[in-house]
Amino acid sequence: MKIRRALISVSDKTGVAEFARSLEKQGVDIISTGGTAELLRKQGVPVRDISSFTDFPEVLEGRVKTLHPRVHGGLLYKRGNALHEREAQEHGFQPIDLVVVNLYPFEATIAQPGVTLAEAIEQIDIGGPSMIRSAAKNYEAVTIVVDPSDYATVLETMKDNEGATTLRLRERLAIKAFFKTSEYDRRIGNFLNQKQTTDASFSLSLPLVTRLRYGENPHQRAALYGDFDECFEKLHGKELSFNNILDISAATNLIGEFDGPAVAILKHTNPCGVGTDEDLRAAWEKAFATDKQAPFGGIIICNRPITDALAKAISEIFSEVIIAPDFAPGARALFQKKKNLRLIRALPVTSPQKAASDIRSVCGGVLVQDRDLADPVESARKVVTKRRPTEAELAAMIFAWRVVKHVKSNAIVYAGADRTLGVGAGQMSRVDASRIAVWKAQEAGLSLGGSAVASDAFFPFADGLLAAADAGATAAIQPGGSVRDEEVIAAANERNMTMIFTGVRHFRH
Repeated sequence: MKIRRALISVSDKTGVAEFARSLEKQGVDIISTGGTAELLRKQGVPVRDISSFTDFPEVLEGRVKTLHPRVHGGLLYKRGNALHEREAQEHGFQPIDLVVVNLYPFEATIAQPGVTLAEAIEQIDIGGPSMIRSAAKNYEAVTIVVDPSDYATVLETMKDNEGATTLRLRERLAIKAFFKTSEYDRRIGNFLNQKQTTDASFSLSLPLVTRLRYGENPHQRAALYGDFDECFEKLHGKELSFNNILDISAATNLIGEFDGPAVAILKHTNPCGVGTDEDLRAAWEKAFATDKQAPFGGIIICNRPITDALAKAISEIFSEVIIAPDFAPGARALFQKKKNLRLIRALPVTSPQKAASDIRSVCGGVLVQDRDLADPVESARKVVTKRRPTEAELAAMIFAWRVVKHVKSNAIVYAGADRTLGVGAGQMSRVDASRIAVWKAQEAGLSLGGSAVASDAFFPFADGLLAAADAGATAAIQPGGSVRDEEVIAAANERNMTMIFTGVRHFRH
């Protein structure tokens, strides 16, 4: 289908002038609206206003400009259909062969702090989605472009086909267009739904990033959707696996708990060790000392660029993935000698997804919840024992609390002010989790004397706290809320321990 007439109306004007100029050089008649028409004229591209095409003015502050039978008739009539051709001639429908539309920036608008409902509503595009759907429905004859990245493909196809596009290209662009309008409407619906007291429905539409070799196990199919590739850049190594991606996400959320220089090691999304220090190599040594067995084949993340000295220390063990904001040239060269290591740069946009929801599939549906971003250490902590924590104990409690939030329940973490000392994860019994943490510390040759212990949920009985005291802990931090809180507090006082209740639980199933 040769393109003779194009309608261009875009909010994102990236590359549109160059695209329109190339169309005009091929003899395409260009119709445009508002700001797009003004831009094209300034760039020397001949253009007709939409009002001259429809013989009807743009009205209602631009709310109505392309919602006209001559626009949609020109898009929708079936070329070669005798009835359609006759009616098109009777009503003055001129064929529109190409539509270039991207929509009002609704998502960018609602992302602005303090945006009002009225401001958001004005950024709900009506004419754009209508034109997109009309053009996409009639893709047998009409080419629809909703993404500036497709301009070059359209021009190249026209060049190879004497000004025409292929059916295969038009079909692909139509599918993309319908996904675009679906996602646009979903975002509007979700935004307006926030104004209701209850969530009437939940929908999600994400673009395919890549198909994965397999899922958690080789017999499971898997794919990655969303904008993960805008958060991370793979610099070296094999393609990421399903499990790698889970670990990278968990590692990113964990390291986001720390403002100062920090290094964390994870395995199967659980922290093996975390250390902080102005000297990154020292931070690594603290993290690695927590557990020198589990990190084999694990994930390492640093919230500062990895230095040559740190790289040399890390390279002494086998790791699956190493993540950092950047890598010194020597560090990158050293890591790239390891064929099986995946080297990942965390891009500037990467951070714990504070606006995102946590979504889990269940039998017959999905569970949706806010991400666990509570920080009660500052907002609601309460010393419940006779003895208040020393400055060092308080720092150790806060460190342990930041880490335990990222350990599978039941979770126990022993820590100092700048490092983990023992981690017990995923046990059916909280006492067993504590025993494992103590055993891991003993295996690593680390003393728990004067340490702080963090529990992701309350100690249901005093025995868990007493086990921590026997191990050497002098401070404890936990949510509180057990019917036996008074017994647990009394046990802490008997051992001269200090204890904080946070009032917030951090279960992680």
